[in-house]
Amino acid sequence: MNANQTFSSQDNELNSLESRLSLTLKRVPPPSGLVERLRGRVQIPSRSEITLRLSDWRRLFVVFGSVMSGMLVLITLARAFYYLAGRRDM
Repeated sequence: MNANQTFSSQDNELNSLESRLSLTLKRVPPPSGLVERLRGRVQIPSRSEITLRLSDWRRLFVVFGSVMSGMLVLITLARAFYYLAGRRDM
């Protein structure tokens, strides 16, 4: 049995499972008002607001610097733990 036959049999099993589930499960409508509440909470900013945020280069520089500093701290901690765990095994 080669890999293609294995994948095709897995695909067939998955398709049959999906078809059985689609027949047995019924759609449940969301509670009334849920969609409206979500639309009120999730607001996509307008184009002018996006460009205003991107044009504020000082804040963008601080955010970028903070992310890079955080990544360096995480990498340093990971290397330290790896070094300490490797020395313990000896």
